[in-house]
Amino acid sequence: MIAKMLKSRVGVLRITAFLEGLSFLVILFVTMPLKYMYDMPGPNQMIGMVHGILFIAYIALVLMMKSEVKWSFMTTFWALVASIIPFGTFYADHKIFKKAEVN
Repeated sequence: MIAKMLKSRVGVLRITAFLEGLSFLVILFVTMPLKYMYDMPGPNQMIGMVHGILFIAYIALVLMMKSEVKWSFMTTFWALVASIIPFGTFYADHKIFKKAEVN
């Protein structure tokens, strides 16, 4: 299934959205408590760097998809907003990206 998704740009966006959302949740619920409650900043720095790269990739892919799939301003706006809300990229995948992959 993943190999099939990697053949289309929408599929790559969906995988990136999943990984970006997962890294966001790991930072929020795992590495931040480690950093502030147990004085362990290392995991936060590592996962934070990975999350930053995934975040930039996600934004770039959403902007590329805007022109490729002809998303409206509001669809693009909500896809971008999803990246800053916990669980947002999972919701965007369900409501926006799956539909774009079918078309």
